[in-house]
Amino acid sequence: MKRILLSGLIAGCTLFVLSYGSLYLAVKYFPSLFTEYFNPLFNSDGSRDILFYLHAFVFSFALSWFWDRFKGMFKGYFILRGIEFGLVYAFIALLPVMWISFSALDITVAMVSSWFFYGLVQATLAGMVFAKINP
Repeated sequence: MKRILLSGLIAGCTLFVLSYGSLYLAVKYFPSLFTEYFNPLFNSDGSRDILFYLHAFVFSFALSWFWDRFKGMFKGYFILRGIEFGLVYAFIALLPVMWISFSALDITVAMVSSWFFYGLVQATLAGMVFAKINP
């Protein structure tokens, strides 16, 4: 349990820093994608902002548990294990969620694609951290 919590915390910190750094760069280099967030669907009064900021940790702890349970299935160098872990997560969890989100919400293919790519990168980085800390 200690390894799950420690690797989840380290991955959460890593993803938190990288996520917000990449968000800054994405807004700078792809501003047209972010104008889509002015849709009333995304209107927030700020009362739930903390949930948004904690997502990297919630995500990392969940993935850390998943890693600890199935890490024996991922073979090779830590980078390859992380990539495989990210791909498994993307196709098992992200693809169905993005499919239902696109079909049920007024969002664009570009937005859903960016969410899919973002989740894939996050899961891959988390997998690399887990492979190093909790092999």
